[in-house]
Amino acid sequence: MPHAKILLPAQCRGARGLLSWSQGELADRAGVSRSTVKDFETERHALHHSTERLLIDALEAGGVALIPPGNDQGAEAGAGVRLKLVSQPAPSGG
Repeated sequence: MPHAKILLPAQCRGARGLLSWSQGELADRAGVSRSTVKDFETERHALHHSTERLLIDALEAGGVALIPPGNDQGAEAGAGVRLKLVSQPAPSGG
């Protein structure tokens, strides 16, 4: 059974940076308050599981992939974030 995705504050900040999103934009897209995003990213408050899921879904829909710790880079690899590959149409000849 796959592990549930976990969002870390640094991943959230990094994902927003890759997407050029403000805290307010992420909050709007996830349907949460800006203060929820701010307090999470500054490690003032932990997230409820349902709120964490909303943020993860919004970030992934925006085009980032969250990388769990200990992924294919080995057990000591930390968590991360990267842009998803976007399929580009083949150039037309002519």
